[in-house]
Amino acid sequence: MRRSQQNYMTTLIVVVLFIVFIAEELLGGSENTSVLLKLGATYNPAIVMKNQWWRLFTAQFLHIGIMHIASNAIMIWYIGQYAEPIFGHLRFLLLYLASGVGGNLLSLAFGNDNSLGAGASTALFGIMGAMAVVGFKNKESDLLSFLGRQALALAVINLFLDIFMPDVDILGHLGGLISGLLLAALLGDETYKQFGFWSRMLATVLLAVYVVVTVRLGMVINL
Repeated sequence: MRRSQQNYMTTLIVVVLFIVFIAEELLGGSENTSVLLKLGATYNPAIVMKNQWWRLFTAQFLHIGIMHIASNAIMIWYIGQYAEPIFGHLRFLLLYLASGVGGNLLSLAFGNDNSLGAGASTALFGIMGAMAVVGFKNKESDLLSFLGRQALALAVINLFLDIFMPDVDILGHLGGLISGLLLAALLGDETYKQFGFWSRMLATVLLAVYVVVTVRLGMVINL
């Protein structure tokens, strides 16, 4: 990897997550429903009926309890050490933010309309998905191929474990993974072999369809 190994965005993301978590605690507690709603957790009726679409973005910065943020922060820090040098600082940040929104969109379309959603794991699954794509596309690189396989295995294992954890938003995780798989073709670093023009166009179309369908279903179900 020829890019600088200083992972500015990974550090920034983790710091921001903890700043937001401290704010949650100071305002009444990270497990307080009113605090979570006030700060931007996803709540499908509010998103659709009150046009609070910004919640799809803000929810990825909120966490419910110390274990929630600790586990996500550790995973982001670990994966970011490898993903950020591959995608570059800005692309990594865009991948993180867009995957977070993408994960929340699938939750909007098919999730429980009476539950609150929060957490960076939607974005985290997107990063893992994008890493898997880069590894697949760069099979001649032992390092990238290995990292891609590891990221995909980690995502699949966690999705399987989600089945047995009723309080976990498996739809958000799956949506983040899908978003990351598609975004990898658009945000890939020029340093490594990437998809061609038509593959990028296909990824763009699929991503647009994903957004339109999930938004439409979310509006129909939650009205």
